[in-house]
Amino acid sequence: MVVLMKILQLVLALTILVTVHEFGHFITARIFKIRVEKFYIFFNPYFSLFRCKKVHGKWRFSFFSKNVPEKYITHERIDPITKKKETTYESIDLSTLPTDDWRTDEETTEFGIGWLPLGGFCKIAGMIDESMDLEQMKKPAQPWEFRSKPAWQRLIVMVGGVVMNVILAYFIYTGLLISQGSQYLPTSEVNKYGIQAGKLGKELGLRDGDKILSVNGNYIENFNQISMEILLESPEYIEVERNGESIKIEFPEDIVAKLVNDKSFLISYRTPFVIGDFIPGSPAQKAGMQKGDRIIMINDIHVPYYNDFTNAITDFAEQDVNIGIIRGTDTLNISIQLPGDAKLGVYAAATLELKTQEYTLFEAIPEGFNKTGKELSDYWKQLKLIFNPSNKAYESLGGFITIGSIFPSTFDWAQFWRLAAFLSIILAVMNILPIPALDGGHVLFLLYEIITRRKPNDKFMEIAQMVGLFILFALLIIANGNDIIRLFR
Repeated sequence: MVVLMKILQLVLALTILVTVHEFGHFITARIFKIRVEKFYIFFNPYFSLFRCKKVHGKWRFSFFSKNVPEKYITHERIDPITKKKETTYESIDLSTLPTDDWRTDEETTEFGIGWLPLGGFCKIAGMIDESMDLEQMKKPAQPWEFRSKPAWQRLIVMVGGVVMNVILAYFIYTGLLISQGSQYLPTSEVNKYGIQAGKLGKELGLRDGDKILSVNGNYIENFNQISMEILLESPEYIEVERNGESIKIEFPEDIVAKLVNDKSFLISYRTPFVIGDFIPGSPAQKAGMQKGDRIIMINDIHVPYYNDFTNAITDFAEQDVNIGIIRGTDTLNISIQLPGDAKLGVYAAATLELKTQEYTLFEAIPEGFNKTGKELSDYWKQLKLIFNPSNKAYESLGGFITIGSIFPSTFDWAQFWRLAAFLSIILAVMNILPIPALDGGHVLFLLYEIITRRKPNDKFMEIAQMVGLFILFALLIIANGNDIIRLFR
């Protein structure tokens, strides 16, 4: 049920994002009077779940309809001498079709829903895209085709999808700021008890209990942004307070590679272990522990913080132990028979206070721009890490399993829209990459055309599109391959 909920949220989010992206291409194409032949949510190989089109002024609808040749019939034969497969195309004479046949009205757009939930598409007339409709490109260019329009108009059509994804992210972030505000864990709150240093953190010189003062001389208010700041900005040092003294810890030159390949964490917060609640059948509750008790000892081992306790308790599975607690002003010892998993069966209470910044409509409008800009900048920096083979960040690249896993196991609308906005940013950045078959590849060729006033020929565009598709498939294989490897690990 948990996996199904994650899948449904992923499909819903991608459906919204891809529809908005393709709508950006659709609306800009229609503004410049370019025909859009098809607009589909999901892909429709062989058949469509639903489709509709305005045919000669009348809307027509169809369910579970099989795909038919649109403009030409494909014939394949094996050459008896060369033994190679040859493909020929026979144009369909639309005038011979019945007047109610959808294909006879070429000016209107067919809208539909496919059955393969991996995205969607907007098929623009006179454009070499992932449909690889090469036969159409052999015919003379028509004034309503993409290829007949000025380069600046084609450029706007190509960036329309990316722009719409950024706009969508902005509106989601702004709406969340108005309704939810901005909630984060202040560094000052973490410094009450000091940090918990991970394995890499300790290798660099950090210690449990250190209090973060600055990174490269800059105080970071949001504690959860500290690790990301170190990863993306490659600072020279971090300054901490230890035993009342200020200590500057220098980072090595390969700090980014170390962070990328670290399997644990750099720093986290630590808190006292205060019991917040019990699970049914809790050994701790049966032994007499109560909500609000603070655990400080296991036998004669001092465990003042939650991470100290979890590190020590595993050595006492299936043993009788004395747990030292503080209840009010009293210090008590409680004897417990630990089960095989060495779990007390309790939930730790939250002892750190999150800070919530609330926004009015007029405050949220500029802050939404700031939030969207920062997310774009941060993801672009992360992407540069992935394409740098020296730090092996590509090994962290994930596919559909990784993306789906970030969704919660139960539906929460605020978290869903927060993740949808983040994925919208990812979709925008990925699509603007200068790779043929992506919007960024088309933009690159259009910029070349605007600067040189020379248009790349159709054969070059055909080959570039095929190369781009190959690159995309390779990235998909790597990303989803990483997911599979992680599952087996």
